[in-house]
Amino acid sequence: MSKGQRVGYVRVSSLDQNTARQLDGLDLDRIFEDHASGKDTHRPQLQELLRFVRDGDTVVVHSMDRLGRNVDELRTLVTDLNTRGVRVEFHREGLTFTGDRNPMNTLLLTLLGAVAEFLRAQILENQREGIAKAKQAGKYRGRKRALTPAQVQDLRRQVQAGAQKSALAREFGISRETLYTYLRSG
Repeated sequence: MSKGQRVGYVRVSSLDQNTARQLDGLDLDRIFEDHASGKDTHRPQLQELLRFVRDGDTVVVHSMDRLGRNVDELRTLVTDLNTRGVRVEFHREGLTFTGDRNPMNTLLLTLLGAVAEFLRAQILENQREGIAKAKQAGKYRGRKRALTPAQVQDLRRQVQAGAQKSALAREFGISRETLYTYLRSG
């Protein structure tokens, strides 16, 4: 196996979060950065990384939960990369997966992936319980709307006039998904 590139992958869940600490100080040839939930593998930069890496490359990820929060998808990603001759290193855990049929590596990947999946489910359950209690006490009003009613009218007017949706999302400071939500809601 020839020495390939060291390719980093970093992920945070939202645009206002910072990825700087994740692979800080590591010598990498290229970094792919997603600002998206880890609930599934439908992340643009992850998909680009999967197309980019070649036999002999090493993918470096800060921790397993940055690559995936679902044990099945995590195992599938690592297995797919290893089958293609790509090593996967998880920096925080100090683990490297090369495709060797090592029972300990399989156990650790499955176990730590399951822990990440469990923690994600626990966070969501706690969030639902907290919201339900706050609603019951009359204290929950939901998230503040990103746009005022006047801005929503302006947004819809510009879309009808043929303006590009991605440019409008940037102009209004919202994600494209939020833009589409506003367009569907009225």
